Amino acid sequence: MRLPAWLSQHIAALRALLVMTVLLGLLYPLLFVAVGRIPGLSDKAGGSIVGTSGSRLIGQAFTDADGNPVLKYFQSRPSKAGDGYDPTATGASNLGPESVVDSPDAPSLLTQVCERSLAVGKLENVDGSRPYCTPDGVGAVLAVFYRDGLTGPVTRAVSVNQTGTPFIATYEGVTVESAQPGQDYQALGGVITPIRGDAPGKPAVPADAVTTSGSGLDPDISPAYAELQVPRIARERGLTEDQVRKLVKEHTDGRALGFLGEPAVNVLELNLALNGK
Repeated sequence: MRLPAWLSQHIAALRALLVMTVLLGLLYPLLFVAVGRIPGLSDKAGGSIVGTSGSRLIGQAFTDADGNPVLKYFQSRPSKAGDGYDPTATGASNLGPESVVDSPDAPSLLTQVCERSLAVGKLENVDGSRPYCTPDGVGAVLAVFYRDGLTGPVTRAVSVNQTGTPFIATYEGVTVESAQPGQDYQALGGVITPIRGDAPGKPAVPADAVTTSGSGLDPDISPAYAELQVPRIARERGLTEDQVRKLVKEHTDGRALGFLGEPAVNVLELNLALNGK
């Protein structure tokens, strides 16, 4: 007996549904679970959990309840993921190189870098100054007004990120004013001008100590940032600096395939090794 065409079509569709459900809903996931159990891959498939301390793939802060660095631990790079290293809110600040003027509700990227650099410099007992930063840790930026708009003699200069005493007294013969709250000096015709200052061209505090990663979850720091922290760690733990450097070297990963990326130090694993030491 020949089935009606409409019924044959429905039966064929049902068969296709059952076949695809078995293939894609059962066999395909089981295949990848099996691949994840292959030696060498099982650790990564399981999230690279290290004991009860966290994952070697997701960074974390080594701070106390008040957010202050715990001195006996290596510190991670800053994070803008949620309240810091939140996997459910991964993301960056979305601020770029032109973010140099503070807004009433948020500091610019330049000021954030300046603040962090001073804090790290104080923590590690090194010079935390950076180019284009004021001594008190904000972006060294002027709104410069010219007689002819963009050219001609300077008629006015405003330190846009400071409401107190400006970081320089004069600019091209004109007295520098402090900013007034709520004023948009760029909209008034000022040309935003970062000022280089006399900070060293190569700051003592590395870039990864003052900038966040794109995901906000970076578990690694640069060897340069790890080296900066060695004296503090040795002092706090009663170790020699050479002992601490040896641990840093043991937990430094080289470039992928020998040429991709940069060497990196996994902070969690390094701190766990310090606890074992």
